[in-house]
Amino acid sequence: MSSYKEVLKHAQRRMEEADRGEQAALLYLLELTNMEAHNLYMEFEQEMPEDIEKEYEAGIQRLLAGEPLGHVLGFEWFYGYRFKVNEDVLIPRPETEELVANVLAAYDEYFQGQQVTAADIGTGSGAIAISLKKEEENIHMLASDISEKAVMVAKENAANNDAVVSFLVGDMLQPLIDRDIKLDILISNPPYIPNEEVMEDSVVNYEPHVALFGGEDGLKFYRVIFENAPKILKEKAFMAFEMGYNQKEALSAEARKYFPDAKIEVIKDMSGKNRMLFIYLNLE
Repeated sequence: MSSYKEVLKHAQRRMEEADRGEQAALLYLLELTNMEAHNLYMEFEQEMPEDIEKEYEAGIQRLLAGEPLGHVLGFEWFYGYRFKVNEDVLIPRPETEELVANVLAAYDEYFQGQQVTAADIGTGSGAIAISLKKEEENIHMLASDISEKAVMVAKENAANNDAVVSFLVGDMLQPLIDRDIKLDILISNPPYIPNEEVMEDSVVNYEPHVALFGGEDGLKFYRVIFENAPKILKEKAFMAFEMGYNQKEALSAEARKYFPDAKIEVIKDMSGKNRMLFIYLNLE
């Protein structure tokens, strides 16, 4: 039998050689053993139980093949909450947590504790919608997705996180338009990768393409939302979007076409990249 240290170092070496990054080997071991890093290091020289070693090796083989860590684990952490993920939904990314934080900040600034109605368009795993509802109980939260399978995953995540979110199946804003729902806040992290952009194998092979690609220039779904948003937005409202780091000029220009009198703001993420577009309608 081998020690935790020996097993981890062996896995990290193989991950590095396969150009998969050694960090995933450590994260996987921490989640599998339900340990914090400092606890693991205290156990480093202890023998790893045989059943855990077998399970860990099976997972490492999947990681070496390019499968995302979230799929190997079956879940991903997002904004402090645990979300089930599988091949039907996009794995929520850390940068999207910043979108949630900025939406909450804008809510505090413009609505100051009022009851509001918000919708997350293209919700996938439900990470954005559920996190917003958990963080601010005065938001009546809706979420839509064209994929019935994705909505099933999102509903399960809402139940597991004890969050009250109303889920709708349908294409972009159509489920809201059909029900004559009016929003104070519209949020979306739509597919924004241009069709021809080269992606990592672990993304292309394991994550739903419907959640990734946004047409020839990556802006297809923003245009759909911009065109139809006036049908569901209240007079005073704001919209919040995640976007590609290199889409600031093109997306801002598109937003200005549809909302010439709005305040349009591009917000940088913690890495200093342009990552979020906010559009404020009649909000002072």
